[in-house]
Amino acid sequence: MTIKERQQEIIDDFSMYEEWLDKYEYIIELGKSLPGLPEEKKTEDRLIRGCQSRVWLDCIKKDGKVMFDADSDAIITRGIISMLISVYSGQSPADILADDFSFLDALGLKENLSPTRSNGLLSMISAIRDKAAENERNTDS
Repeated sequence: MTIKERQQEIIDDFSMYEEWLDKYEYIIELGKSLPGLPEEKKTEDRLIRGCQSRVWLDCIKKDGKVMFDADSDAIITRGIISMLISVYSGQSPADILADDFSFLDALGLKENLSPTRSNGLLSMISAIRDKAAENERNTDS
């Protein structure tokens, strides 16, 4: 599935809910379904800076694709990172870097998060882009 197709799935899922309380509940459910990371992978080098909550992002490159795993100690943040990695995991570094992440605007997510969570979202996006850029430079699988 392409990035745009995955983004559209999330937009469609979000559009089923009219109230933001229901959308938050959906995000929480996404967070609960995220497998998370084992404790030994919750290291400083995987910690995303700029998030009020603790968020870890793990990344490997396999067959030219970037594979992400993540975890957070806050359930809504965990849901948000789950949504992001469901879109970008399994994609090529070039495709991730070419995306503008505008599907988040279509969700209205930035406007409906607290300022600290909104800043955290921007930090998560930056971390995903940084990992994609690292993996694009590194041509080894």
